[in-house]
Amino acid sequence: MEMIGRYRITGRIGSGSFATVYRGQDDTLDVPVAVKVLADNWAANDDVRARFLAEARLLRRISDERIVRVYDIGTTDRGQPYFVMDLANGGSLEQLRKQLVAPGLALRLVAEAARALEVLHRNQLMHRDVTPGNILLTNTPQGVRVMLADLGVAKSLLDGYRDTMTAGTPAYMALEQANSSQLDQRSDIYSLACVTFALLTGRPPFPVKTLAELLSRNHAIGPVAIAPQIGAPDLLDQVLASALSPDPNRRPQTAAQFADVLDRLADTMPGGEAYRPRPISVSATATSIGVMPSAPPPMGALISGGRQGSSLTPRSETPVSMLDNYIGRGRYTPKKAQESHSLRFYLLVTVSAVVLLALTIFLTVFVLTS
Repeated sequence: MEMIGRYRITGRIGSGSFATVYRGQDDTLDVPVAVKVLADNWAANDDVRARFLAEARLLRRISDERIVRVYDIGTTDRGQPYFVMDLANGGSLEQLRKQLVAPGLALRLVAEAARALEVLHRNQLMHRDVTPGNILLTNTPQGVRVMLADLGVAKSLLDGYRDTMTAGTPAYMALEQANSSQLDQRSDIYSLACVTFALLTGRPPFPVKTLAELLSRNHAIGPVAIAPQIGAPDLLDQVLASALSPDPNRRPQTAAQFADVLDRLADTMPGGEAYRPRPISVSATATSIGVMPSAPPPMGALISGGRQGSSLTPRSETPVSMLDNYIGRGRYTPKKAQESHSLRFYLLVTVSAVVLLALTIFLTVFVLTS
């Protein structure tokens, strides 16, 4: 039976580039938990370790049922930091994307995810990796609860709009995020609109897999109309076209606005009656400071020949770029390999060489004199 701290590990939920999430049991409190453990090969890297612990602190800082909560933090016997959080026993929206549920229910769930984003934004944070897999579901006596997870690449909205690193999943990433410029809460809203489209159709709105494909796509072409095929009002296509615009000024300006319009659409569609929206609690914004900043207007033409006017060159996903996304570009420098051997090792090598040389001379003389 494997133990991490006082938590009994009962299975593995999933793993990423830097960490693995396990299903566990807190036998002291008799509750199931999720335990996220930093990978052994990154545990000694100070920058990666700091980013991992920063995620735990961010999750702990926000008190709202829509954000995954952290209860404990510690270090394994092997020196790997871990933190303990809510266990989502209902999977994620990724499973529902593959199975497809009633469109009204899908819109309700995304609206709840939008309220989770609103909580995050009011706490001056951008998620930067909103995907169906990072929106979790858990079953409670009061019904299904939607929770936002994985703040591994979250960024403060107070740090300024321009960023030096690209983070996120290309199929769900806004154009300005791919260009590492003018980031604010509306980039998260774009990503959630991609999630909405994917949950209603089974696929993201634009077939891109890499940053290069995202940057080279003709952004003048919007998402295909889907309202007729799922029996939705035409307003759905208008909302998605707006939220998926390459121009952040054309999108809903807050996640709360996006949630409200999704709920209005869900009121008219099958499955919408299966889930009732809940207001954002006052405690969710207890740590907020000031008013959420608004972004400056786009500088220059946003679309030019289907491409963003930018001198940045798209890079392919490599281990180095993946690490840059997580801890920041240029923060990691591999240590030079250094060989260190004892005096006995060098003595053994020297003796072996002498013996081999003597044996070679002996055999040579023996052969020549035979």
